[in-house]
Amino acid sequence: MFSKLRGDIACILERDPAARSAWEVLTCYPGLHAIYVHKLAHWFWTHHLRWLGRFTSHFGRWLTGIEIHPGAQVGSCVFIDHGMGVVIGETAEVGDGCTIYQGVTLGGTSLYRGAKRHPTLGPGVVVGAGAKVLGGFVVGAGAKIGSNAVVVKAVPVGATVIGIPGRIVEEPQDAAQAERFAAYAVVAEQDDPHAKAIQKLVEHSRELEQALANLKDRLVRLERIEVTDGDKNIRVVK
Repeated sequence: MFSKLRGDIACILERDPAARSAWEVLTCYPGLHAIYVHKLAHWFWTHHLRWLGRFTSHFGRWLTGIEIHPGAQVGSCVFIDHGMGVVIGETAEVGDGCTIYQGVTLGGTSLYRGAKRHPTLGPGVVVGAGAKVLGGFVVGAGAKIGSNAVVVKAVPVGATVIGIPGRIVEEPQDAAQAERFAAYAVVAEQDDPHAKAIQKLVEHSRELEQALANLKDRLVRLERIEVTDGDKNIRVVK
């Protein structure tokens, strides 16, 4: 257990530049406390001490502001940064090396007891602050969920998802890019195809407005010429 604890502390020191020492992480990081309270609650749950597991989980929520159902499966080196308001459901699975920021919900959309209702996060997934991942699907290894995104379907390995509902804006070009850590799931210089499409529509609208203005000018000039019905003579109207 102590070797795992050292590994978890080392992961936090690596990913959080605000962490200054192992002692600070051990005593002042609620995400670490929530993980180890959950380990105890999960042990109770898997040994059919369900009420004790739920009570331990409830105590952990009171202590840290992070709610992890005792039935959830959480891997090693999982970093819950800040953590206030994080909710992880009963059938959720969090892979090794994941990073979860404050306000995240790993929730379910099904009411069927015993079904897989909550998401599975592959290794190295980053979930930005306020994001909601809802449903019993898989978020691929190394994927990044942008802050406040609402994800309701599977995410490919290494992809970046933003928006409501979540949409893929970037897929990795190579394995190194897929494994690159991005705090809050923010990826620099990413191209959003939806933003590009909107920009093209705006530019097209400007071109149409300019064409319409040119057409109005031509109509004004044509109105200065009057053709009489009788003799078809053309005279200039001043």
